[in-house]
Amino acid sequence: MARTTSTARTRRATLAAAVATVALLAGCAGPSSNKTIFVTVTPDATVAPADKGAVPEPTVPVTWPLTGVATDEVAERPAMSVKIENSREARPQTGLGDADVVFEEMVEGGITRFNAVFHSSVPATLGPIRSLRPMDAAISAPFGGLFVFSGGQARFVNQVAATGLTMLSHDGGDAGFYRTSDRVAPHNVYGDTETFLRAGAGEGPPEQQFRFARTPEQATALDGEPARSVAIAFPAADPSWSWDGDVWQRSETGQPATTTDGGRITAVNVVVLRVQVRDTGAHDPGGNPVPETVLTGSGSAIVLTGGHQVEATWSKSEVGSVLELTTADDAPVLLAPGNTWVELVPVSGSSVSVS
Repeated sequence: MARTTSTARTRRATLAAAVATVALLAGCAGPSSNKTIFVTVTPDATVAPADKGAVPEPTVPVTWPLTGVATDEVAERPAMSVKIENSREARPQTGLGDADVVFEEMVEGGITRFNAVFHSSVPATLGPIRSLRPMDAAISAPFGGLFVFSGGQARFVNQVAATGLTMLSHDGGDAGFYRTSDRVAPHNVYGDTETFLRAGAGEGPPEQQFRFARTPEQATALDGEPARSVAIAFPAADPSWSWDGDVWQRSETGQPATTTDGGRITAVNVVVLRVQVRDTGAHDPGGNPVPETVLTGSGSAIVLTGGHQVEATWSKSEVGSVLELTTADDAPVLLAPGNTWVELVPVSGSSVSVS
């Protein structure tokens, strides 16, 4: 007969004690108890005490970098900045409602133009596409990827090209641009986005720009004052936004702003930056001075989310730096997940009214 070691005797004793304990607990439970007690005993295992202080690692959701919206997978395509016209002759635009981020900038004559950045959603067609401006280098450089435009003064084109963006120009003969017959030039240049994106094949997604809360309820502005509308007066443009209980709705000179393919233009976040504007010394074909929004340095801001507003400070150290938004106590501003419109409003000659 095989010899029984002291270790084996100890294991059998431990198993017997466990069985006895289970029997005792079952008896205490009584016939009215509906609890089922399961005990698994592995004699050969060494059982370590549980670490009561251990905290499971939180699961970080995958989100679109320019909207903070959760997704199963981020598409392996670059960001695409597109210059979209905003004159009366250009409205309603096509594809503008799909942009993740839109910057509204003042150009010559006091009218405005858009620099619209697409990534999470890309419409098939975009337009009208117009020429770039001197501040577009600082706007688009942090996003990387493609820059789509229809001409511009060589000095300003070179500034944008110097950021390393892949330049696609109608005037330069790049593929994907065409003119429509339902509008007159120069308000009829449109683009095929599939063709544009092929030019950026191999380029990855953009870096995150703004900071986003996990949920809309955690957005920073919700701790601020209620706000139902914001009206902006550029020298020759009067856009406004009104809260409908779900999103901010855009209007142009008191009329609903719409697109040909998506209805009313809306935003989850509206960010108003007060900016300095300087004269570049250049002139457009009509002889008007070409202004430049100074988008480096810092200034005051208003962030509107969820029917509320909070005062903030914007800062950007250099052309390629990401735009930062901070509160009065120097905490980062968290936007609600969704699209964002950034209004670049000059500190002189323009006004902002929130009510």
